[in-house]
Amino acid sequence: MAVPHEDAPAQRRAGRKSAEAFRTITEVSAALDLPQHVLRFWETKFPQIKPMKRGGGRRYYRPEDVELLRRIRGLLYDDGYTIKGVQKLLRQNGGKAPLPSGDSDGDEDDPEPLDGPADGQALAPELPMAGLGMNAGQKAELRSILTDLEAIRASLTKAR
Repeated sequence: MAVPHEDAPAQRRAGRKSAEAFRTITEVSAALDLPQHVLRFWETKFPQIKPMKRGGGRRYYRPEDVELLRRIRGLLYDDGYTIKGVQKLLRQNGGKAPLPSGDSDGDEDDPEPLDGPADGQALAPELPMAGLGMNAGQKAELRSILTDLEAIRASLTKAR
């Protein structure tokens, strides 16, 4: 029996896609470790995220969409930016998200997280976290919960 060559059909049979291939919301969600509803919520907050939609509304993300989502995720979860802060960065950078500080080259000129209200209210977890000695993973988990709660609030507001 002949062994298939490592060509595109063999990659598809093995379940691998090329780097240029479009990704479904399920694939992007798994790759970024984010719930799908967060990706859909971010589409409402960041007009730069524009997945291609096919029949039935199924989303297909281009590689550049995935990279933008990865950078937004890093800014929100790792660097402590608010959604409004990331929106401001995107406006200042012509729609391109700067690299999160964890991915930067160590320049001291990297922008600081933008303090301020998230959707008109103070970001509640920011104050208590300062004195609790929380590690980055715990802060990221709280920010993830906050993002989920903001998505739920937006859904409830929309349903009214």
